[in-house]
Amino acid sequence: MFESKINIPKDQPIVGVKIANNRGFTPEEVAETCVDKIMSVSDTAPPAIRDQAMAYKNNMQAVIAYYMKEAIRSDRTTVYNAIKEAGHPELAELIRRL
Repeated sequence: MFESKINIPKDQPIVGVKIANNRGFTPEEVAETCVDKIMSVSDTAPPAIRDQAMAYKNNMQAVIAYYMKEAIRSDRTTVYNAIKEAGHPELAELIRRL
């Protein structure tokens, strides 16, 4: 017989849920979720280390959000060109304006 045990910390949630009404998530919101998965900062860390870690985490979030926005712009350019080449310049222009 096979037996497996998982030790789950009781002080940390296993899952989290975030929702947005009538829209998708912004690059900033996705970047925040991303950074939270990459890095956590202990409340019990020495103040100087905690402050430095939080500053780094905030900087990482800003960098990720910036590059996500660049990826979105690049993808919109790709979609614009594909729709325009398919013979729908008016629709392509609407996409470009988003």
